[in-house]
This record gives sequence, structure tokens and C-alpha cells, in this order.
Amino acid sequence: MSAYTIHVSGISDATTEQHLTDFFTFCGKITSVEYDREKHTATIHFEKPSAAKTALMLNGGTLDGAHLSITSEQEHHDKDDGAGHHEGHIDQADKPRAGIAAEYLARGYTLSDQVLQRAIELDKQHGISNRFLSYIQSLDTTLGQKALGPEKTISGKVQETLASATQQAKAVDEQKGITKTASDYYARALSSPFGQKVKAFYTSTSKQVLDIHEEARRIAEAHKQSSSGANAPTAQSTGVGSAAPPIDPNVQSVSSTGADPTTGSGKTTEAPTVI
Repeated sequence: MSAYTIHVSGISDATTEQHLTDFFTFCGKITSVEYDREKHTATIHFEKPSAAKTALMLNGGTLDGAHLSITSEQEHHDKDDGAGHHEGHIDQADKPRAGIAAEYLARGYTLSDQVLQRAIELDKQHGISNRFLSYIQSLDTTLGQKALGPEKTISGKVQETLASATQQAKAVDEQKGITKTASDYYARALSSPFGQKVKAFYTSTSKQVLDIHEEARRIAEAHKQSSSGANAPTAQSTGVGSAAPPIDPNVQSVSSTGADPTTGSGKTTEAPTVI
């Protein structure tokens, strides 16, 4: 049994074990869930300590209308396993907390500014993992070399001039088929006109709450475009990590003020509510 556990109390009567799993999967891979519906408590076991730390970030949030108390008996430390990574994949638990928060918002949930600020502070305190930094840099460089030549990066090319950024990105994509072969959201985002902004968001610890909302809009829009090009609706990940639940196809944008884009759906304002 994993030692990387968190305890959840104050759970709503309406919350199921699947709701809990969906909610906490954004934090990282879950190894098991022990749910006592009569006591309204649960113990979530994660594969990595960084996932448990991310889950604690959501303490005080709401799920299905109930305020959650999220605690742990031990302190969980971020463990950086080095700069290596699997081709085309980055583990959910290795991502910046601000990026994970953006995924929550893109999924159609609402996070309070307080929770978003916690994510920012965690990134500032602990930095971005070497594994994730290496992943983003190698992806940017590899795509750039393939599309533009030696010592070129995709994010740098599309930002050389703002006026021609969109045309450049489109031309590169048409010539090299980057978005057709890209294995994840980051490859597509880096090859977009805002590639430098995306790279800065995921590699810098200097962020504001509005930056998270802006990235959430990009993720939601990327999924919308991907879904519109599909012949049939399928369960898709956010494109930013295989561990993340699929984005709600009805989500089109997330308000910069944190307003729920699905007004009237009963979602809460502190942390994501699984419906």
C-alpha cells in the first residue's frame, strides 16, 4: 500500500467513489481509494508524494456542494527523478501545480483564486521539476530542428514578429504536419502563435492567477478544435497528461474572473465539482 496518502472528510452524500477518483486523478496516479460513505470520509493513496502534495493544495475546497477537509499524517516532499522522460509523455505528478490548476479549469470546474494562489506558491517554493523542464525544452527543440533547422525552436520562431506569427505557425504546421503527429497538447501549443507564452507559463515560477485562467482557455480551445475534427466523440485526455480525466466537450472557455462557464450546472466556487 502506498505511503503517499491523504485523508478526506466532510464528503457530500451525493459523492460517489468515482467522483472522488475523478477529482483527485488530476493530482496524479491513484493506487487505491478507501471510501466510507457512512462516515463521509475517504483515504486516497497516490503513487507519488508529489501527487499527495498537490491534493493537499485543494484543502478547503468543495465537491458536490460539501466543503472538503484534506489532510495527511505526514509531510509529502516533491521527488524529482531527474531529467529523463518517456517520449511523448509526462507524468501528471511531475507537472507544475499551476498547470494542473489550469487543467481543472479547462475541464469546466471552478477553482477559487485562493486555491490558484496556493498552486502558484507551491511552484515558487519548490520550483518546476527537472523532468518536466527537460521534457518541454526537448520537445520545443526537437520540433524546431525538424521544422526550421539547427538551433531553432518552435516557440521562438512563431514569436519573431507578432504580425506574422499566425502565418508562420500555420506554414510550419502545413509543411511539417506538426499538429498531426504531435503526441500531446504541449507540442501543439508550442507551435502556435503564443508558443513563447505557453513555454514561459510551464517553465517559470513567476505567475499570476490570471495566467492560470489564460492557460485554461488555451487548453479548452485546443480540445474543442481537436473534438470538432473528430468523426465521432471519444474519451480524450486533456492532452496535457495521460492521467488527467477528459475535458468536458461542452466547455468552450473559462472566464478570467473565475466564473463558471456552465452557469446553472450546480458547480461550486472553491474546487472542482464532479457531476
